[in-house]
Amino acid sequence: MTLNKSYITAISAVALIISWFIFNNLNSKEVVSQPTNSLKTYQIPTVSVQNSMATDREVNYKIYGRTEANRVVTLKAETPGLVTFTPANEGQYLKKGQVVCQLQTDARKANLAQAKAILELRKFDLETTQALVEKGFKSSIQLKSQEAAVDVAAAKVKQAQIELGNVNIRNQFNGILSKQIAEAGDYLLPGQPCATIIEMNPLIVSIELTEQQINNINLSQYASVELLSGDILIGKVSYLESISDPITRTFRAEIEVENTDYKLRGGLTASVNIKAETVSAHLIPSKILTLNTAGEISVRYVKIDNTVGLVVVKQIDEGPDGIWVTGLPEETMIILDGQDYVSVGSEVEPKFTTSEKT
Repeated sequence: MTLNKSYITAISAVALIISWFIFNNLNSKEVVSQPTNSLKTYQIPTVSVQNSMATDREVNYKIYGRTEANRVVTLKAETPGLVTFTPANEGQYLKKGQVVCQLQTDARKANLAQAKAILELRKFDLETTQALVEKGFKSSIQLKSQEAAVDVAAAKVKQAQIELGNVNIRNQFNGILSKQIAEAGDYLLPGQPCATIIEMNPLIVSIELTEQQINNINLSQYASVELLSGDILIGKVSYLESISDPITRTFRAEIEVENTDYKLRGGLTASVNIKAETVSAHLIPSKILTLNTAGEISVRYVKIDNTVGLVVVKQIDEGPDGIWVTGLPEETMIILDGQDYVSVGSEVEPKFTTSEKT
């Protein structure tokens, strides 16, 4: 029996529709059952932590400075005169009281001799008057007048001696002749310079301190000074400036170092280490440092409730094993690895780097 083509077409269409319904029914069952089979629970992120305890750490300031003379003084003439002799040479070590410039004496010796002669005369007059007063030939008022005359004559002798002594311009402290300003043949008036003397013992090391640093340093405090030559010196803080430099906003400080042999020179670069204070600090790896939203250096750590905290820290020192910082709690679980993948306040599962959780 031969089927009509229309019947074959109708039967094929019905079969196709039935197949489509069966396929969609099976697919819908899979879709419905999929959530129950593939449902996954939220996993708490794991971070590597280390238990850190704060310890006492000495804060040392390392500051660069330079060496200077303790004082630089220009010797000047106190009396007018012609320079006749300059006995010292530039760079020469001078003792206190040593002559640097000698002026012509002119009539100063004669003035001193005259003042002494007048003083002897006044003393003779005083002795004569005393004898006459004792005999009643002169009054006590005349005696007082003669005593005053002797005092005036003695003062003039003293003045003439000082004037004669001023022709020798002397060094006032042990030091080095830095520059011979006046030479033989120059005429000096009072106040004009003769030579420049520098005092190199003690040697001064000058440094600049910030507002925070100067508050932690005291006078007479010991400091270590290292020169580029490798020499290490020990000195004391001798000066702390009271007013900061208006441009740099820093305070000048000076450290005195012994230089008895005068081997150390001014203008040398120096590295100064000063112990400032003892603080409670943590030793942490530098790699865990991060920045908060304000751009401040911070460290992420795990709180007691296993949430992430962020605290601003301050570096005070560094060493081969890491850096020393302040600002963390006394006992802290610092995050060593994974800190870049967790946010502040989120819950984490801490995994300790040591076998024992402390």
